[in-house]
Amino acid sequence: MTTAPTPQTFGELDHPPRLLMGPGPINVHPRVLRAMSVQLLGQFDPEFTGYMNETMALYRQVFQTQNRWTFLIDGTSRAAIEAALVSVLAPGDDVVIVNAGRFGLLLSEIAQRCDARVTTVEGEWGTVVDPQAVEDAVKRVRPRLVACVHGDTSTTMAQPIEAIGEICQRHDALLYVDATATIGGMSVPVDAWRADLVTGGLQKCLGGPSGSGPITISDRAADHIFGRRHVEAGIATAGAVGGNGRRIASNYFDLAMIMDYWSDKRLNHHTEAASMLYAARECARVVLEEGLEARFARHAQAGAAVVAGVEAMGLSVYGDKAHKMTNVTAVLAPAGVDYDRVKARMRTEFEIEIGAAFGPLAGKVWRIGAMGVNARKHAVLQTLAALEAVLRWEGFEAPAGAGVDAAAKVFS
Repeated sequence: MTTAPTPQTFGELDHPPRLLMGPGPINVHPRVLRAMSVQLLGQFDPEFTGYMNETMALYRQVFQTQNRWTFLIDGTSRAAIEAALVSVLAPGDDVVIVNAGRFGLLLSEIAQRCDARVTTVEGEWGTVVDPQAVEDAVKRVRPRLVACVHGDTSTTMAQPIEAIGEICQRHDALLYVDATATIGGMSVPVDAWRADLVTGGLQKCLGGPSGSGPITISDRAADHIFGRRHVEAGIATAGAVGGNGRRIASNYFDLAMIMDYWSDKRLNHHTEAASMLYAARECARVVLEEGLEARFARHAQAGAAVVAGVEAMGLSVYGDKAHKMTNVTAVLAPAGVDYDRVKARMRTEFEIEIGAAFGPLAGKVWRIGAMGVNARKHAVLQTLAALEAVLRWEGFEAPAGAGVDAAAKVFS
């Protein structure tokens, strides 16, 4: 007789609370955690579709837009990025991509997977791209779309967008902006930018969990996307209207079908991720109750305190400080310390997470984020005090208390 193996169930989740001071994710706001625990409703329950409509109205304010088509993509921020690109770009379309970091490269990769013809306008990591170089490329290529990243956490640079929006308007190109790392912490004025598609994520300045991607779409971008509309065979009815353009290559990320789902038609596409909708709704409520300008100022102050603190310790901040994101700071690792061990000891000795780096910056900079609930005096001071201690243990002569003192002056 064979004895059945004992099921392996592992332990209940019970890790120690950790202060997440990297480039994201960050600690989730307590109100958002509570919202996620609310019981589910059916996706066509009038109360639930009411929550969907409220979420659309809330994110219009967060995005600073009048766009009707402002809603959520079920998936991480990358899901929203892919939905935007695959729904606009058909095979053979030209796209100009502004690239000065890891996430500009990501836009290029996704566009290539759409079989678009990609032209990149390159900038050095740690800088932003000159808008004139963008206009030169747009004049030459005449693209369907220009795509760029607002705040690239790989380099901590914030690309100025408004001039690019004006370029796109002059040359009849659509503009897509990835604002994953800045929405809710830096101003993302979609209408003032004249941007056509802008996407975000919850896990950074909005103070939520990864898994929902807010998106907003202009009328002219929506017209183009609806020109590629396809009604799924299993739900099509007599007289269903499709578009004349090439069908969008992805079913899940088909914005035309997702917009029909979020419209008054409620044409079924997927089962909305209810708990993530609750989270996204509460993230927006928290942001708007604080006030956009107050929130941007708080993030700017916390970021300035991080910069003051690390420089007072004798460390250097990476990149062009004139175009630095307010909410993430890249700190050059000093010679003579073990890069990985510093990061590990921040976690094991102090339960604080800071970020490593990618590509050409791997092993050279640590990235410290001050976002959402962590863009606060206590979080910044705790992080700087811990970093000073770890660096001293690793042999770096950081002036005792200088980082905390300098940061505290910024807050005072």
